[in-house]
Order: sequence, then C-alpha cells, then structure tokens
Amino acid sequence: MRKHIEIIFLIILAIVLCTPVLFLVTGSIMGGQELGQKLLPLREGYSGFVKWQLLPDYPTLQAYVEVLIDTPEFFVMFWNSVKIVGSVIVGQLLIAVPGAWGFARGKFPGRKILFWIYMILMMMPFQVTMLSQYLLLDTWQIMDTFAAIIIPGIFSTFPVFMMYRFFEGIPEALLEAARIDGAGEMKIFLTIGVPLGLPGIISVVVLSFLEYWNLIEQPLTFLGTKSLWPLSLYLPNIEISDAGIAFVVSVIAMIPSLLTFWYGQDYLEQGIMASAVKE
Repeated sequence: MRKHIEIIFLIILAIVLCTPVLFLVTGSIMGGQELGQKLLPLREGYSGFVKWQLLPDYPTLQAYVEVLIDTPEFFVMFWNSVKIVGSVIVGQLLIAVPGAWGFARGKFPGRKILFWIYMILMMMPFQVTMLSQYLLLDTWQIMDTFAAIIIPGIFSTFPVFMMYRFFEGIPEALLEAARIDGAGEMKIFLTIGVPLGLPGIISVVVLSFLEYWNLIEQPLTFLGTKSLWPLSLYLPNIEISDAGIAFVVSVIAMIPSLLTFWYGQDYLEQGIMASAVKE
C-alpha cells in the first residue's frame, strides 16, 4: 500500500513539474490572435489573471516558421551560445582535468591549502567577484569579446572540484603497479586516470553545458555589443507583443539542455554522489 502511495505521489509531482513545459509547448503552437487574448492581462493598462489551456483552439506552426526562417537574429545568438559553450567545455577539459589530477594525486608543498583556496573561490557567487573580473578583463583589453566570457569559464573552480573526487578515489596500489611496470606519470594519467575518471569528466561537461547555455549575468556585464549576445539574452528582450516568438525560442533553447541532461544523467548522479563524500 505504501509503495502505491509513493508511486501516485511521484506521478502527481511529475505532472506538476512538467506543467510549465507543457504550457510552453502549447504557447508555441498558438496563433497570434489567440495568444494575444490569453496574455491580454499582462499588457499595460489591463488587469486580471492569465487564462491558459492545455491545447490551443487553432494550433499553428506560424511562430516556428517566423523564428526559423524570418529571424536571422535568432541564429546569430544561437551560434554565439554554441561558440561560448563549446569553447568553455573544451578549455575546461584541457585545464581542469589535469588540474584536478594534480590536486588528487600530486605530491607538492601546499597542495591542501591551495585546494581549499579553490573551494573558497568556488563558493563565492559571481556578484562578489564581478568587479575584480571586470577590472582584470578590461586590463587585458578583451571586454566586449567572446574571450571575456570564455576565459573565466575555462578557469572555473567547480570542474576541478568535481573531477578531484573521482581521481582521489582511484586506488593508489593501481598507480604503484603501473609505475613498477615502467609507466610515467603522463601515461598513468592518460591510461588510468582519464578512463577511470570518465564519469566525473562527463558530469562536468553536462553541468558546464547547462550553466553556460543559460548564462545571463556574465554576458550582460561583459558584452555590450548585441551581435555578441548568446541566446540566453535573446529571450529577456522579446516584447509581450512577440510572445509567440518567445515561446518558440524557449522551446528550441530547451531542447539542447534536455538532450544533454538525458544523455549524461547517469554520470551526473555519480558526480553528485562523489562530490558529496567528505574527506
């Protein structure tokens, strides 16, 4: 009986959580006139509450055609997001993976202290470090460029923390056996560390994608040219009169995140469990 109650509760909870997504899809296939009537209370000078329904009265793909064919600005910002996210993830794999291995398996003075400094930096929100980042990027003369978003992302501390836990869990006896067989540190890292730490690496890729695909504050702070904006800044600038476009762009922007999460959810669970283990 208890099991059935838990299942029913989970089903109800899933329906409640999925309702906003269903409404989002519904709004994307509504006609302009019907959508305008539904959202009329949101316009200036009107009052009341928005009335919504699960299925539109007259479904249409007009808004999709308008976005995918008649809105070149959407494609510019979509590819801006792809460039930023792709560059950050590749950079993190090249920098954070060896860095995490060094913290987990390296033997050098001050390793623990330096790692805890990393952890302190990880806990600081962007608002705390925003001014110092701004001054540094301005000194480097890379403000209002993709590099202003990509470089801080590459040197983010969170990927190091996630992968550190996986690398730390590799048995030392396995590494010693490889050294006895004549393997160098680089070969050990590439042939043992990376394969065994692959769940942590993939979980970092998933989390980094979700974070930088939906980035808001950093682009608003460091990018002044609108043609450099990512897709995450395109949505907040859509007016209520173009609500159909906003719904369609939201659906399209959601698809890469859903696919990434669907592919990497098992690795993500492993990464979360590993990061929760205390030293």
